[in-house]
Amino acid sequence: MADIRTRFAPSPTGYLHLGSARTALYSWAYARRHGGACVLRIEDTDRARSTLESERALLSGLAWLGLDWDEGPVRQSEHGERHAEVVEQLLERGAAYRCSCSREELEERRSQTLAQGRSWVYDGRCRERNLSADCGPHTVRLRLDLDSHLGWDDLVYGESGQAACEIGDMNIRRSDGHPLYNLAVVVDDSDMRISHVIRGADHLGNTAFQIAIYRALELEPPRFAHVPLIVGASGKKLSKRRDPVSVEQFRDDGYLADALLNWLVRIGWSHGDQEVFSRDEICALFDLETVNRASAQADPGKLDWLNQHYLKQLPAGELLEQLLPFLTEVAGAEVKPTPELAALAQLLCERSSTLRDMAGRAAFAVVETPERDSKAEKKFLKPTALPILEALVQRLRRVDPWDEAQLEAAFEDVRAAQGDIGMGKLAQPVRVAVTGSSASPGIYETPAAPRPGSTRRSAYWAPSAAWRASRPPPTASASPASNPRAARVVARPAPTRFRRMARLASRPATGVDRPGLAPASGSAGSPALSSPPAGGLRSLRFGK
Repeated sequence: MADIRTRFAPSPTGYLHLGSARTALYSWAYARRHGGACVLRIEDTDRARSTLESERALLSGLAWLGLDWDEGPVRQSEHGERHAEVVEQLLERGAAYRCSCSREELEERRSQTLAQGRSWVYDGRCRERNLSADCGPHTVRLRLDLDSHLGWDDLVYGESGQAACEIGDMNIRRSDGHPLYNLAVVVDDSDMRISHVIRGADHLGNTAFQIAIYRALELEPPRFAHVPLIVGASGKKLSKRRDPVSVEQFRDDGYLADALLNWLVRIGWSHGDQEVFSRDEICALFDLETVNRASAQADPGKLDWLNQHYLKQLPAGELLEQLLPFLTEVAGAEVKPTPELAALAQLLCERSSTLRDMAGRAAFAVVETPERDSKAEKKFLKPTALPILEALVQRLRRVDPWDEAQLEAAFEDVRAAQGDIGMGKLAQPVRVAVTGSSASPGIYETPAAPRPGSTRRSAYWAPSAAWRASRPPPTASASPASNPRAARVVARPAPTRFRRMARLASRPATGVDRPGLAPASGSAGSPALSSPPAGGLRSLRFGK
């Protein structure tokens, strides 16, 4: 197919909307498949709403998606003289006329017509008045052949169109002398030799009038393809109050550009049962013939699945590069790349659907005390787990080298010593203590994950008997007789919440570094490991 030229023509009045991004993708892919060109045109004729900030947001979103353009961006406002020239040509040929009807007069006649149960189109009051340029404030209307049919063969919807009498003589120039959208878009598409206009189905109502303008200018219209709108899970049109609709929001939520493109191209288009498409495959396979006519539903679950797929395909270095901004946000300070972090990111791919999700799961490696899932803490960090974890701490002191094989042996020794307890009774408390979550990489991989920036390789935690012994007794005002709630507290055989456990590997094994914290029983004088691994088990907080 020769001389294919498409265009993407957004209005710079806000962020890059998900639907607009899909239109851009379809226009780009169609041109790439057929060896054509794709033009980026900024339609900024709405002077009241168009802003440079919105234009920058559009360009930033397109750049992040990786959609490149053969021409542009060009701005519609730069072609004002050309638009005015075309309007004058139409007036000279009698294909357009001046209308002096004021907005108030038009509204009054419209209200009267609707009150009679009839639909309103402009009634042609000025159609034959032959008003000159000095008639006072006026607009310019296109003179339609009211007996004609304004039809086209849509590449998605098939035969489409509307009777001219149902449209009436619509304006093509405002009273302030600026052209209206329909006139400007026809002139620009014609001058840019656009062969295919691919846009959302919400533009179907404009197309019949644009066909009329092409006819008045004696120009061949391009082929039109109107793609169905994207709807949410409820079947309703996407709403920024209810649904994520900004491309920037998806980027900030940790989705990869390749995953979002793959997801977008599949919303309303298919190629057999294939779900995963590379950029090259999109360019090679996309065609308008297989775009569905029905409204296309956006499935967030499919996007998560695709994003995880693409995360797992990234090389370790590139994955970490993408993850670092999210880790920095979690840590509250710059996080620098290390081989250990790259290895941890690879481990987390199987359990993370987004980069933000992954950063949350990796928080234990970049923050002093990770935020813990309250439900997981309540379920697994119970007082009954304390003696088991104490035994594990003591056994971990003898682990050398600090690797998965040695950690597995340590865990198995503790399980056996504790009466062959189930792995879950040991593994889940460790997971919550170390990562803050009950879901993590393998239980031996997790403690082995080094902490970036650590100068010592192992960090152990132990309960503080000194803190327990130092708790003050209940006051008289909190006696069982005066306070039933206090009675329940006093009746407990042991406190149910302990302070943060001491990190013993990165400081001398004896002494107390802060009130309420003391070395674990039997730890005094214990030598540090000669070459301990970094990070690992650092702190523990028990909950009810």
